[in-house]
Amino acid sequence: MSWLLLAADVLIVLVAAVFISANRKPSAAIAWILAIIFVPVLGLLLFLLIGFPKLPRERRDKQREVCDAVLTRTDGLDRVSHRDEWPPWLVSMVTMNCNLGSLPMVGGNSAELIDNYEGSIKAMADAIDQADTFVHVEFFILVEDEATATFFEALERACKRGVQVRVLSDHVAQFMYPNRKQTIRRFAEMGAEYRPMLPLQPLRGHWRRPDIRNHRKLVVVDGAVGFTGSQNMIIDHYHKKKGIQRGLHWHELMVQLTGPVVRELDAVFVTDWYSETDELLPLDTSPVRPDDDSELVDAQVLPSGPSFDNDNNLKLFAAMIQNARRRISVTSPYYVPDETIQMAMVTAGSRGLDVELFVSEIGDQFMVFHAQRSYYEQLLRAGVKIYLYRAPTILHAKHLSIDDDVAVIGSSNLDIRSLSLHMELSVLVHGAEFTAAMRAVEDDYRSKSRQVVLEDWLRRPTRDRIFDNLMRLTSSLQ
Repeated sequence: MSWLLLAADVLIVLVAAVFISANRKPSAAIAWILAIIFVPVLGLLLFLLIGFPKLPRERRDKQREVCDAVLTRTDGLDRVSHRDEWPPWLVSMVTMNCNLGSLPMVGGNSAELIDNYEGSIKAMADAIDQADTFVHVEFFILVEDEATATFFEALERACKRGVQVRVLSDHVAQFMYPNRKQTIRRFAEMGAEYRPMLPLQPLRGHWRRPDIRNHRKLVVVDGAVGFTGSQNMIIDHYHKKKGIQRGLHWHELMVQLTGPVVRELDAVFVTDWYSETDELLPLDTSPVRPDDDSELVDAQVLPSGPSFDNDNNLKLFAAMIQNARRRISVTSPYYVPDETIQMAMVTAGSRGLDVELFVSEIGDQFMVFHAQRSYYEQLLRAGVKIYLYRAPTILHAKHLSIDDDVAVIGSSNLDIRSLSLHMELSVLVHGAEFTAAMRAVEDDYRSKSRQVVLEDWLRRPTRDRIFDNLMRLTSSLQ
């Protein structure tokens, strides 16, 4: 009997190994197989629950349908204002992004950074007050509270003027913060159309890996003004009791956009709205006439996530780091990178580039906080400078700048969840003035941070080292 049990166990492991390893990174496959070997029942249950990193076929088909529709729009969408000023490597980068996300680089845009939390909410409310036709709102976390009241009041005024207001927010995130029912009721009372994103409702046929979430943040007004970045629509302490007791608050970075790139931002909303409602909104097909003003920038929107066949943002970040010639500055609150990103950072440091990473001194998520710390030693040994933004602020901004004229801002962290499991949104910008403005933001971070020194890091408490290394193992179960 024991031989039969052993044979059955070996057979299960072999079948699991073949099935799990298909189209999966070796490190992730090995982690899952080991979990099934050492804790068979729990390991198998976990795999069935969170082992499938793509959305159901129906949603992926909708993504491809909208991508095809985007690509067949009016000719001229790929015109740019300053292509002759691009660094040589940027041409292939733009081509890659278009192939992955179906959205071109377009010129004639303005891009203004907003690093003030309340100022960002006010800027969005002010833009909504100018709306004539439609307002599209999409946030991972969307809560009506004392900080966001001006935003909701602006939406209500827009509805009263006859403006079409459509709103999306992540379904699971609704249950993690207060005022859920109040917020949804407010949308109904003002006349806005609201839908939850990626609803987890098994009894209604809505089931998927539960930690696949829509993490995007965007607002589009009349297709003329857009906002995106790291900020959720909630007060800056996120209503977390322990965080409030510790005085924690979140620091963000948003960008306000005008010009042709706004319609590309809206195409992302159109895709998500179609996925949740089966209603395919019209895509803007008006001709593009980019302005040649030297102060305007070229910009490209890149959506990513498990509705695509590729890890779009992973390829973008890795390629940018690999192509840098002088300087790389990365800001990510959660740095639990794919092997490709970590190797690109280490290689850039070894090439003698000026490479810096901004993260928070403290964390709001225990496992992620300790997992990311396990990557610091390798970075420090390669010459990468790590800055810890001082408590009690959580640096939640997500952006990177390359050399003197290329930058990316969006919703994506450099961690496994953002790179593979979450629906994310990034904007690639070419423009010396915009990049200089981002450098000024990074200079401010540096002045408010503590630099990590390798010798001191190696002397950190044994308890911390144990937690760091243990939590790193969890990042491979994807």
